[in-house]
Amino acid sequence: MSVRPAAAVAPAAAVPAPADVCEPLPVLGADVRVPLVTGGEVTYAALDYAASAPALQRVWDDIAAYAPYYGSVHRGAGYLSQLSTDLFENSRADVAAFLGCRADDQVVFTRSTTDSLNLLAAVLPSGTEVFVFETEHHASLLPWEQREDVRVRYLSAPRSPRQAVETLERALAARAGGPALVCVTGASNVTGELWPVRELAAAAHAHGARIVLDAAQLAPHHPVDIAAADVDWVAFSGHKLYAPFGAGVLAGRADWLREARPYLAGGGASRKVARRDDGGVDVEWHTTAARHEAGSPNVIGVYAIASACKALTEAGFDGLVARERQLIAAVREGLAEVPEVRVLSLFGDDAPRVGVLSFVVDGWNSSHFAAALSAEYGIGVRDGLFCAHPLVRTLLGSEPEEPGECGAPEAAPGERSLNAIRVSFGAGTPDEHVDRFVRAVKELVRAGAQWTYRTEDGRCVPARD
Repeated sequence: MSVRPAAAVAPAAAVPAPADVCEPLPVLGADVRVPLVTGGEVTYAALDYAASAPALQRVWDDIAAYAPYYGSVHRGAGYLSQLSTDLFENSRADVAAFLGCRADDQVVFTRSTTDSLNLLAAVLPSGTEVFVFETEHHASLLPWEQREDVRVRYLSAPRSPRQAVETLERALAARAGGPALVCVTGASNVTGELWPVRELAAAAHAHGARIVLDAAQLAPHHPVDIAAADVDWVAFSGHKLYAPFGAGVLAGRADWLREARPYLAGGGASRKVARRDDGGVDVEWHTTAARHEAGSPNVIGVYAIASACKALTEAGFDGLVARERQLIAAVREGLAEVPEVRVLSLFGDDAPRVGVLSFVVDGWNSSHFAAALSAEYGIGVRDGLFCAHPLVRTLLGSEPEEPGECGAPEAAPGERSLNAIRVSFGAGTPDEHVDRFVRAVKELVRAGAQWTYRTEDGRCVPARD
């Protein structure tokens, strides 16, 4: 059955031809105007892609075209249910193709990267030893602690890709045996630096361990190929892949998923349920991805992810990567002209990265600086610890106390209040947004803020007396 059942369904927005891929891809919100505290308004510069990227226009058009045909998935006899089921399962195939999945891999739809890694944590064999660098986002740092029968080994922050591999090899060589899992990011959500995924996968497999790749920040910027990288699982979120409709993916080896208890118990995960003579119930669970997809699935979110995967593939990652490198160079060169700015890095200035950079500014609290960028220039960035507290604290550990009109969020007892500014961009970012950001940083450092700010509910906001 076709997923576009009638002529009434409008075609998706055109995807740029290969010759045009260096132009920004159309995204929702590109023409949104926001007010400035200094008067007037300006087109909003969304430079917080690492948190949530705007929806691609292609994704929005596909969702709008499907919405009138929305129906229940897997359990309906009607035409719309049949169509929605086909669309849902075709989306699974599209995501598998996008990720280069092996023939026997499973693609499980979840709510997010966090949900995907919590699912994987739930299905680990008892006694598994998990190895994770302290540099990870909390989504890949914390789920393993929820299992009392799983041991977690936290590895110190490496200062080079080679050191990362050597640190992992030493840790794995010292383990006693049994099942083991390595969890590693593909690209840091703080520094944007690319990690040596293939080398880490080789080290894991050489010592009998498996590896899961947190691709939340990698997949929107670079092609991800499970088979080529030789990782066992990949996790990512739709809302960072230009599909912000509440869905995520865990894709990879089927055996641990198939052998574990369902992540959620309920309809869809069960194949057969029967009462026993003693009053209980016997349950036969699915062995497919449905085993961990109980309940009515988020078909809109799943279809959005599949649409984004196809749009990025058709646009061509070569051109998208090349353009993003130009934007990265423009930001780095602009910030390098401001002596008061320090860009945060684990692997050094020459390390390859995606469009994510974090920095601090001498004489400014990062919350104050980010608030001024928003209120006076219409630029949206992120400030704080970016749900990667150990990493940011490691990178900022030697920073002096930073004065500022507004304070950072409250620190934990006995700790200094530390935070940084993160700018992030991607396939939908126009040159003007990056140019305005660089100009704003220079002006704020040179002349200071034009407005007065105060702390309100833990945030730095413009004072409106």
